[in-house]
Amino acid sequence: MKLAEALLLRADVQKKLASLQTRAQKYTVVQEGEKPAEDPNEILLQVAGVAGELHRLVFAINSTNLQHTIGSGETITEALAKRDSLILHHRILVGVVEACAKPVERYGVKEIRWLVTVDVPALQRQIDDMAKRIRELNAAIQEAGWRVELAGY
Repeated sequence: MKLAEALLLRADVQKKLASLQTRAQKYTVVQEGEKPAEDPNEILLQVAGVAGELHRLVFAINSTNLQHTIGSGETITEALAKRDSLILHHRILVGVVEACAKPVERYGVKEIRWLVTVDVPALQRQIDDMAKRIRELNAAIQEAGWRVELAGY
């Protein structure tokens, strides 16, 4: 199985766990004299099995990410960490630029004037550069996902 397939499977398993949780919670309390449509204890047994499957799958994904590299020579784990930090940094810079773009509320000429204290064009260039780096990292990570076999699953 390819790493990318394992990631898709992980998403499905996580959705299944969420569904099982909802079903188990739905049937844990019933009116006296009523019987639940499903036995929550059976559902909880299924939860244990699916959670074990998720554990094995996530461990295999993480092991694979540590063992394999992308084109730059970084492990997939390093690339994911770099991408996540770039995304957060990018989001913060975008927020700063957006804060500069808000119209100032002035009711008269004698009121306080507000001045932008950052170089918006320079920040915008930095934002654009980061967005490009994020796209390139995402492409390299996805390429590795379809190239690399999942380890130990």
